[in-house]
Amino acid sequence: MRLPLILFSAAALSACVEIQQATDRAGRDTAKTVLPEALAVYFPQVPKALFTPFTNCVVDNADAAEVQALAADAITGVDQSTADTIRTVLARPETQNCLRAAAPTALGSL
Repeated sequence: MRLPLILFSAAALSACVEIQQATDRAGRDTAKTVLPEALAVYFPQVPKALFTPFTNCVVDNADAAEVQALAADAITGVDQSTADTIRTVLARPETQNCLRAAAPTALGSL
């Protein structure tokens, strides 16, 4: 009697994890659509060739709440709050390491 319950519970948990991962991917994909505009408006010092690395590094290192905020900005438009979220993520060592690794490749393709 316990084995079917354990198997059902494991299957239910697996489905929840898959749904959560799909939701996270969708949010991150949506968040990536707002970054180029935000970079152009609020970070004019970033060369256009680095927009893709900046976008990927910021979104990849954003936490769930930041991803949600950036995804919402894709609908409502970029503003100072978008820039603040980006600055917060950019300040993290992981994000800076990501940019240091990605920038030479992006700039080398010019």
